[in-house]
Amino acid sequence: MDTILKLDNITKSFPGVKALQGIHLEIARGEIHALLGENGAGKSTLMKILCGIYQPDEGTITIAGEVRHFTNYHDAVAAGVGIVFQEFSLIPYLNAVENMFLGRELKNGLGLLERGKMRRVAAAIFQRLGVAIDLSVPIRELSVAQQQFVEIGKALSLEARILILDEPTATLTPAEAEHLFAIMRELKTQGVAMIFISHHLEEIFEVCDRITVLRDGQYVGMTEVAQSDVSRLVEMMVGRRIENSFPPKPPLRTDAKIVLDVKKLQLLKDSPVLSFNLREGEILGFAGLVGSGRTETALAVIGADPAYLKEIRINGTTEKLSDPADALRAGVGILPESRKTEGLITDFSIKQNISINNLGKYRSLRFFIDQRSEARATADIMKRVGVKAPTMHTEVATLSGGNQQKVVIARWLNHHTNILIFDEPTRGIDVGAKAEIYLLMRELTARGYSIIMISSELPEIVGMCDRVAVFRQGRIEAMLEGGEIDSNAVMTYATAGTRGAAHEHA
Repeated sequence: MDTILKLDNITKSFPGVKALQGIHLEIARGEIHALLGENGAGKSTLMKILCGIYQPDEGTITIAGEVRHFTNYHDAVAAGVGIVFQEFSLIPYLNAVENMFLGRELKNGLGLLERGKMRRVAAAIFQRLGVAIDLSVPIRELSVAQQQFVEIGKALSLEARILILDEPTATLTPAEAEHLFAIMRELKTQGVAMIFISHHLEEIFEVCDRITVLRDGQYVGMTEVAQSDVSRLVEMMVGRRIENSFPPKPPLRTDAKIVLDVKKLQLLKDSPVLSFNLREGEILGFAGLVGSGRTETALAVIGADPAYLKEIRINGTTEKLSDPADALRAGVGILPESRKTEGLITDFSIKQNISINNLGKYRSLRFFIDQRSEARATADIMKRVGVKAPTMHTEVATLSGGNQQKVVIARWLNHHTNILIFDEPTRGIDVGAKAEIYLLMRELTARGYSIIMISSELPEIVGMCDRVAVFRQGRIEAMLEGGEIDSNAVMTYATAGTRGAAHEHA
């Protein structure tokens, strides 16, 4: 094997936590190597060590037979290591060329920028990737997929021979993901070694050669993709078998109280008029392709986005819901798709994030907070939702994705909401934590909470929802319930609409 990268006995500790212990990773030139593990398993820490962001306490990094010591990110780049972060590191007001050469602009002998040369280099890289990128417009005007390809082009412009792809398909449509996989296969033929991090196991089997699994900061093992299967990988990641990650559904209650009744909702003057309701104790799914109007509908309901026409009743009372504050007062909370940027203040502690929407109830004097009362309430609700952390004072940024999501849920429970909107609730969360989130959602509905779940994952929609509103081109094409909910029906309505679905099921 022509080994390009070897990590041996990598160990790293932070105050009170041993993040990595004796990790081994070996990758061949031109190999796509999956790195798997639950959130908190140590994947991100290991990649930050490979990129020079962290330095290991013990162990060696060997690239092309030479032992390397990285003191910073630039050392890693100089050695041929590039990374495409899960959270984009692009400047939205600069164009693709400016982003690619930021901090290392090409200049002539007089110190003037060689804009033409940089543009030609960028164009050649995107031609190599087989993607069309408008090099003259700001990054913010490009699609998410195009921004993803700019990130990859930026890494390749650094002449990376080892490319780290951290959840690169998280925001891509299936077609865009397939294009990315085609690019990865082409880079493989060019000798680029890739480390691929993904929570979607089907992607691993589609594009990767070998897999290394981490668990609790330790090396579990390496396996060939051709010699493995999903159940074996899950058992390696979580240390146990997960036979069924979805809890059983309760019997469908068509007579349950309607807690949210959207009589009329029209986002724009010429857009379709929507109507739907949510029953007490149920999970109503919003399914459909990206751009079908699922999230836009939910945001319009709570007043985060404007609506041309809106008539809504909550528990039988007509509510205006002009903004999210109105929705919160009416008992409606939302767990946004981007929990790190919209759902949490990551520099704050768990306690601060849970209490921030409801500090008034802990007020002891006019300007003071009863810290003991706040701490007792925080400890109680952390236990109820199963947040795993050293203390309530732990910074949210240090938590795994699953625990961050539980903190967002805890905040709304602390505010006595009874209607929760979950937008992509398990995006970026590992299989073990997903099962915990699913169980928590079912526990909430058993206690009388009502949930709208927006999800792009069909198994999640089918496995969790009591009813499903299928969106297509801004309208609700079908409302499925009970035994009607299956992958074929959802996809038929989402892609072909009512006419195509009628033909399909005729």
